[in-house]
Amino acid sequence: MSMTSYERVKAARSGDRPTGLDYIHGMFTDFLELHGDRRFADDRAVVGGIARLNGRPVTVIAIEKGHTVRDRMARNFGMPHPEGYRKALRLMQQAEKFHRPVVCLVDTSGAYCGIGAEERGQGQAIAENLTAMSGLKTPILSILIGEGGSGGALALAVADRVWMLENAVYSVISPEGCASILWKDANRAEEAAHCLKLTAKDALSMGIVEQVISETDLGTPVFFETLSHRVCCELERLSEETTERLLSKRYQRFRTIGQM
Repeated sequence: MSMTSYERVKAARSGDRPTGLDYIHGMFTDFLELHGDRRFADDRAVVGGIARLNGRPVTVIAIEKGHTVRDRMARNFGMPHPEGYRKALRLMQQAEKFHRPVVCLVDTSGAYCGIGAEERGQGQAIAENLTAMSGLKTPILSILIGEGGSGGALALAVADRVWMLENAVYSVISPEGCASILWKDANRAEEAAHCLKLTAKDALSMGIVEQVISETDLGTPVFFETLSHRVCCELERLSEETTERLLSKRYQRFRTIGQM
């Protein structure tokens, strides 16, 4: 029996799902984490650095929610501050300089909307990432591994290829937030989830993502080995493109989203 849209939302939020760091340790080797945005602080909700993918140097950036209560609090429950996005941008620009592909692992309910984050330019930080990623002269592959919430997710998903796990979700707003705004009733979240078309199947049908990844054996060594091989093969194909053609295809990819 197929799952409803809201059931997939709950699956994407499950504390049992592998987090960004689980993917990094399962798919990559020789990971060297790099810290800080060189402006304000190090945001632990965003983990990034240099690693090897099947022997190939890459830059990997992940939004990390954490597993334990203490770790989730330290990671701000996977809701990045502006410095998290600026750290990601710094690492992507470094990758461009040294001709390394970029792999982003996205799992966030959205960017943190606290007063401090707004004071430090949350909207500008996200906008700068969107602009920079659209013209980054190196291949980018983003995978939605859990929640893909609004601009907080999009700030790491302007890529040449965007993939989703089958129980991941991608939406401009949470179902609860949507129901509260439209109907003044958060209890209608299940109805909102259906209307939002936020499942991987929906995203694939609208051209928002290129692949939906099966969650069979999710979190096991076999799962990570298979996924790392697929990512490596895709990066090889993207690396064969000239820079001009890579950027042109990336631009056209986003221009044609939603065309039936």
